[in-house]
Amino acid sequence: MAIHKKIYKDRKEWLQNRKFIGGSDAGVILGVCPWKTNEELWEEKVGIKEPDDISDNPLVMYGTFAEEHLRALFSMDYPQYHILHDDNAIITNDAFPFASASLDGELFDKDGEMGILEIKTATISSKAQKEKWAGNSIPQNYYAQILHYFLVTEAKFAYLKAQLKYEMDGEEPFLYTKHYRIERSEVEDDIKYLEEKEREFWSYIEKNERPHTVLPEI
Repeated sequence: MAIHKKIYKDRKEWLQNRKFIGGSDAGVILGVCPWKTNEELWEEKVGIKEPDDISDNPLVMYGTFAEEHLRALFSMDYPQYHILHDDNAIITNDAFPFASASLDGELFDKDGEMGILEIKTATISSKAQKEKWAGNSIPQNYYAQILHYFLVTEAKFAYLKAQLKYEMDGEEPFLYTKHYRIERSEVEDDIKYLEEKEREFWSYIEKNERPHTVLPEI
C-alpha cells in the first residue's frame, strides 16, 4: 500500500477532485458537526445536491487569508520542524480508498518523522463556544478532522494551532492563540473507530442507500 499526493493547477480543479471523505466530513459522519447532518453529506456525495458555497462567508474568508500567516508564525515558534505546504493538494492512501486529505501543513522533525499541522480560526461570542475551547478541550468536529488526517497520512503526531477571537458581552475583542500537540499513539482507538464509521458511511454511498440519521451536536 502507498500514500499519494496530487497537486492540482487551481482551487477549482481541486474542488472538482474532492470526491471522497475529507477531513471536514469526519465530524459529520460521527454526528459531532453543528452545521450538517450525515444525510445531507450523503446527498452531496451521491450528487443529489451541491454543497453549499460558503467561500464568501466573512469568517471563512478570514480563516482562508489568515492561514498562510499563521503557518509562518508556527514556523517561527517551532523552528525544530520543517514545514511543507502545497496549495490545492490532495493526499490519498491505498489502504483507505474512500478517504482523502488536504493539509494546512506537513511537519517533519529532525528524524524525518511526519506530523500534521492543522490551523483554525474561530470567533468566540457565546458561553457555549467558549466552553468548547476551555482548558485543553478541542471542539469535537475539529478533533475528528485530525483523526481523519492521521488515518490517511499515517502521521505520528499533529499540532492544532487555533487563533481564537473573543467578542463577548460587548467588550473589546481580544485574540488568544492556543497550540495542541496530539500523539498518534495516544488516539489509535479513536482512529480505528473513525475508520469503521467512515467505511460504513462509504458503503451507503456505494449502495446508493440513504444512511441512518446521526443527529448533529448542538
